[in-house]
Amino acid sequence: METDKNLLSNSLVAVRVSVYHAAQDDPKKNTALRLSRRGFVRIVKKIRFLPKRAVVLNPFSEIAFSPADRGRLECFGLAALDCSWEQAQKVLGEHVRGTSRCLPILIAGNPVNFGKLTKLTTAEALAASLYIAGFKNDAKKVLSIFSWGHTFFELNQRFLDQYVTAKDSEEIVKMQKTLFENNSEHKQTFIGHNM
Repeated sequence: METDKNLLSNSLVAVRVSVYHAAQDDPKKNTALRLSRRGFVRIVKKIRFLPKRAVVLNPFSEIAFSPADRGRLECFGLAALDCSWEQAQKVLGEHVRGTSRCLPILIAGNPVNFGKLTKLTTAEALAASLYIAGFKNDAKKVLSIFSWGHTFFELNQRFLDQYVTAKDSEEIVKMQKTLFENNSEHKQTFIGHNM
């Protein structure tokens, strides 16, 4: 049963945000737990407790998250799976309710994976989704509680500003190819990335 605190937890952002927390890393460094303590997200301990029709951020999905997902976010919410990168495939092998979407390629601004493509923290992934869906102020609020949060936007501003103009997933895929193939610094990493 959800507590009153959890029911009220998303008053800080425009959409309901839920996170499945797999407890696979240091709780002191975990961005999802910190967001929960600040009232931005509702933590669930079992995947089946994620909202049925929410958009679920899934790095293995074949459909890219795009501004076209905004309506579903407003109606059903946003969900993230908070687990270690090493365990992600196993966790995502379980039945995950909702509509899976992978984020377009972005650069991590967090200290652990700084500068790496797609190795975002849960907080960065949620902020990126909110930004792309048109909730820019909410995205900035989410990362404002981290000392490194501004770095994510500094590294990704031009990418995010492009992605927010896409009409759908297909356009996002075309945009990211153009953006990253023209950026020789990240070209090799991009070529090895599966969408």
